[in-house]
Amino acid sequence: MARPKKRLGQHFLFDPGILGRIADALDVGAGDTVLEIGPGPGGLTGQLARRVGETGHLVAIEKDADMLPRLRAAYPGATLVEADALDADWHGLLGGLAGGSARAGRVLVTGNIPYNITSPLIDKALEPPLPARIVFLVQKEVADRVAAREGSKAYGALSVGVQAVCRVERLFTVPAGAFHPPPKVDSAVLRLTPLETPLVSEEERESFRRLVVGLFGFRRKQLLRGLRELTGWPAERVEVVLAAASLRPDVRPEVLDPGSFARLHARLVDEGWRTG
Repeated sequence: MARPKKRLGQHFLFDPGILGRIADALDVGAGDTVLEIGPGPGGLTGQLARRVGETGHLVAIEKDADMLPRLRAAYPGATLVEADALDADWHGLLGGLAGGSARAGRVLVTGNIPYNITSPLIDKALEPPLPARIVFLVQKEVADRVAAREGSKAYGALSVGVQAVCRVERLFTVPAGAFHPPPKVDSAVLRLTPLETPLVSEEERESFRRLVVGLFGFRRKQLLRGLRELTGWPAERVEVVLAAASLRPDVRPEVLDPGSFARLHARLVDEGWRTG
């Protein structure tokens, strides 16, 4: 059995039933290219390789060099890349596949990702052009936050940012005891499917992020006051924006759904708000 490395946040999942459910959630089709983040000893890799078959392609990015000989021997048809997934150019890697297989079908992304870099990896997976589907095994708390609805305790900037571009499904929980070594918390499988029409465009995503993160930084403040502090505008100007967005000035950010945030962002930009 491969020895997990604590410094890399490694917790290996070997249960074939759970691994099969994760692979099934990705719904691999003929000609698809699957990008696996952090294959480790290859438990999920084997499930993915069977589903990709001869018509698709499997690419795996692994930071731990000690894992690569085992993976290359077990899965000679896959492309194994030694790299830090946060630093690697995913789109360049997939676009450079022999025969252009990544362009022939869909691109799907999956992985049992380390808890300490979950949010950055979700952000990277959502960099345009977006994959057709993302299935990540993550800390249960993070899955709850991503899938949270407005007004709930877990709802926050991460919820809004992901739901503005994806349909979010929290599929099932994986208990800590299923891993070696067991982490201190349970995990959950999260499936993200990009919206056909996202609530914000690619060009707007950075300013939208600044708005959402900024307002949740004023979580206890009413919308009027939070926007005044974020924009530096007088109350009268902010009230015009809120009225145009059909939002009450006395509500707090955590009760706004992603669509309301998108509507507010559009009105702010129309009114002349700039983030640079």
